[in-house]
Amino acid sequence: MTTPFRNVTPNGPSGAATLVLVLSFTGFLLLTQALFVVPAGKVAVVTTLGKVSGKPRRPGLNFKVPFVQAIYPFDVRTKVIPENFEALTKDLQVIQATATVKYAVKKEKAGDVFSEISYTDADVYPRIIKPSLLKALKSVFSKYDLVAIASNWGDISRTIEESVARELDKFDYVDVQALDLTGLQIAEEYRAAIELKQIAEQQLLKAQTEVKIAEQEALRYETLTKSLDDQVLFKLFLDKWDGKTQVVPALPGSKGAGNPVIVGGRGN
Repeated sequence: MTTPFRNVTPNGPSGAATLVLVLSFTGFLLLTQALFVVPAGKVAVVTTLGKVSGKPRRPGLNFKVPFVQAIYPFDVRTKVIPENFEALTKDLQVIQATATVKYAVKKEKAGDVFSEISYTDADVYPRIIKPSLLKALKSVFSKYDLVAIASNWGDISRTIEESVARELDKFDYVDVQALDLTGLQIAEEYRAAIELKQIAEQQLLKAQTEVKIAEQEALRYETLTKSLDDQVLFKLFLDKWDGKTQVVPALPGSKGAGNPVIVGGRGN
């Protein structure tokens, strides 16, 4: 009895072709598992059997050990996130505003974030930045009353930015590039009081400026008066004398000083 299947021996032509095909497929599979591309704006954390190994991989073509190492991409591009918040002032008034944070994950710290915080960069803001931001906002605003906050909004914004940066430096995972405070909302009656205070301060500053100008003018006049002695006045007269006026002042220091001299006539 004959069988429809032919025996394929390893040494035969068909066996060699099959072996080459299997090896080629295996090689292609290993190659696809070993090579990976990191997109621009991201880095890749590589783990070996679950443990972070080496520095984060930079954008471009990279290599990993197939089936042993795994990759986790982290976005390191700059992000801008607005955060609406409420805070109590020193005089226990509630203010509302928006803090817009501009930040980026530090490329070299992506592995530390993966090991200690989260497997994804999406958790960086809620777990790292937001708690530090709200802590700084509450801490700074609690030191000022409402009028001071409204009057010195720019200075307080810089103080909060410095406070947030110091707080995040404890972790050293992210780089805060900017922080802007906008949209301050306070009760209408307090807003009117603040405007009146600002107007009064401007009027006081204007009055102080006018007093300083008057004092400087008085000092200048006093200095000029002291410098105008008889000799100076006589010199000024001679500089302006047209040679026609008959009555001129006497020469300072002369016997008839103080009495005018009549030119072309009879002197006193």
